[in-house]
Order: sequence, then C-alpha cells, then structure tokens
Amino acid sequence: MPLTDRPLSELFAQRRPLRSIEFFPPKDDAGVEALRKTAAALRSISPDFVSVTYGAGGSTRQRTAQVSGLLKTEFGFTVMPHLTCVGHSRGELDEIADRIHSDGFRNIMALRGDPPKGSSSFLPAADGLRYASELVSLLKARHPDFCLGAAGYPEKHPEAQSSDADLDNLRRKVDAGAAFVTTQLFFDNDAYYRFVERCRARGISVPIVPGLMPVLSLKQIQRFTSMCGASLPSTLVRRLEAAGEAAEIAESVGIDWALGQIRDLLASGAPGYHLYTLNRAKSALALAAGLAA
Repeated sequence: MPLTDRPLSELFAQRRPLRSIEFFPPKDDAGVEALRKTAAALRSISPDFVSVTYGAGGSTRQRTAQVSGLLKTEFGFTVMPHLTCVGHSRGELDEIADRIHSDGFRNIMALRGDPPKGSSSFLPAADGLRYASELVSLLKARHPDFCLGAAGYPEKHPEAQSSDADLDNLRRKVDAGAAFVTTQLFFDNDAYYRFVERCRARGISVPIVPGLMPVLSLKQIQRFTSMCGASLPSTLVRRLEAAGEAAEIAESVGIDWALGQIRDLLASGAPGYHLYTLNRAKSALALAAGLAA
C-alpha cells in the first residue's frame, strides 16, 4: 500500500506559515532528470508541500502522475497534483480521482483549466464539466477525504465579467468543498490584501495562500502577466529595465522583490506563500536563505 499523504487542511490548522512550491511536468525524460535535481536541492528547505501542474495535452497529463509519484516516493514530499476539466468526461474524471486516491494522494488542486491552444473560449468535453466548482463537487462526492484547493485571482480572472462575478465563482468553489485558495501571481501586495478583504466580506473564510513568481527577466514576466492579467509595479519595471540583458542581475532583482513581498505578507498574517519557480531551485533557495537571515 502506498503511503497516504495527510490532508493539507491539517497543516493549515496549525496556524503557522506554510511554504509550498509548484512544479510543472517536463515534456521529455531529460526534463524529468533536471526536475529530479531541482527536487533534490529543494529538499534542503523542507517545503510543507509541492504541487504538480496538469497540462492540456495527453503526454503532460501522464507526466503529472509520473512527476507526482517521483516527488512523493523519492523525496518524501507531500504532493498536491493538479487536475482540470479540460478534455475529460465525468467518467474519466472519476477514474482519475480513483487512481489518485489509490496512489495515496489526498490533496488536489481542482481547476477548470485553460482553453486549448488556438481556442479563445473554454468548451467542456462531451459529458464533461464547465466549471471548477463542478470538479470540486465531483471529487468530494467520489472521495470525501480529498482536501481540495481552488484558484483565486486578486486582480480578476481574465475571462470574468467583473470582480464581483469572479468572487461569486470563487464562493461557489468553496461552498462545493474547496478547503483553501491559492492565488494567481501578483507583484503588488495591496492587490492581495484587497482581495482577501473582499473574500471575507463574501463569507469566504478558508485560508488564502498568496502565489508568487520570482521574476527572471522583464520580457518573461511581461509575457506571463499579459496572459493572466496581473499588473507590474512601475518600480519593479524600472529595476528590470536597468538590469538590461544581464540575466543574473535581473534574477537578483526578481528574488529581492519577492523576498520583500514575502516578508510583508507573513508580517501581515498570510497563511504562507506558494512559489511558481518554473522548476528552478535557485530562487526558492535564495528566498529561504533571505527569510532565515
């Protein structure tokens, strides 16, 4: 029998800041080996849990299971696989949920998922699900002991008609059984604080974990923010512009900015932080060292 993970709700109940890191499944075996080296380096900072994203294509979906198993069995991490509605019928989602459960995983990040490349709108599969709230309901009905995370958007989901409509969607996910929220990346902590305040006013009382991405370059982060709708503070842009083509300097600017964000967030009572590190260990290690100093 595989070792069964503890639900993350038990960790959040400890009322201490949690550190988590996101991995994405590589496209080939060489990428898996590189990820293994990153995981080995990150073991030194003992993240409370790690997550593994779920691609829109079949090969990356299979690697989500592979990488999740690797991180769990080889490195002893508590792993939260992602699962999306994209391209799956209800029956297929039931089967995937059963497999995840039988492999000892008890935590899932439940997401609608992005439209496939080339499509401007989301279309559910035949007998599939249209909303993440429906996926949360399906998973909780299938295995009530799953602890489910949901996504939140401090600066509004790009497809939402309004911020109020976006919060209504989040409330539906929580009402369906999501135990915590992890946010989309942001670079202005005030956006997170306003979002939490509005969530609480709507009766959303679960932990809201800030999601942060240490910047690698101005071009890189402009590409990300154009897709997710996050804003870039002018001060950060000027610092990255000053770094120019010097990659190490730009990376240092990104780490320094994220470190300032984390210190402020933790001092203000955030339940921890979740790092989008793009399978790189350097920024997470530098941030852990900076917080320990």
